[in-house]
Amino acid sequence: MNQKNINSEKILTHFDNSGQAHMVDVGSKSETHRIATANGSISMLPATLQLIQQGNAKKGDVLGIARIAAIQGSKKTSDLIPLCHPIVLTRVSVEFTINETTSSVLCSVTAETYGKTGVEMEALTAVSVGLLTIYDMCKAVDRGMTISGIKLLEKHGGKSGDWVA
Repeated sequence: MNQKNINSEKILTHFDNSGQAHMVDVGSKSETHRIATANGSISMLPATLQLIQQGNAKKGDVLGIARIAAIQGSKKTSDLIPLCHPIVLTRVSVEFTINETTSSVLCSVTAETYGKTGVEMEALTAVSVGLLTIYDMCKAVDRGMTISGIKLLEKHGGKSGDWVA
């Protein structure tokens, strides 16, 4: 855990005064343009990466399907994370970068909305679902794949302003 980024003046907003979980009230917040970018990676055997690159894995175009899954995941975030607000996404961009040296695929997602709450959870969920989809599609040949480093890179907009890792 990165202790230097913890602001001890802040409180955990998903708990009320008696310690009970609740959905944060965003009713009085202004609607602003909000954007968040997250990424993470999956490492695998070089032969598995080669199958992905050739696009002839048994189940088809792995990265194409993972891109659609990531977008779908971003839209389902409030169904998966209990206290997330359902939001209207205005854009979700999913990019995959292949690194042959480390035999890995980096998934980067940028999510945007105009609303009263941020899109950090949507970007993080999209990355997670995209990487899990790659795992699912390739597990028949490589059960030892490792998903790692899922993190928020930056967020912009809203009352708290900009944040960059």
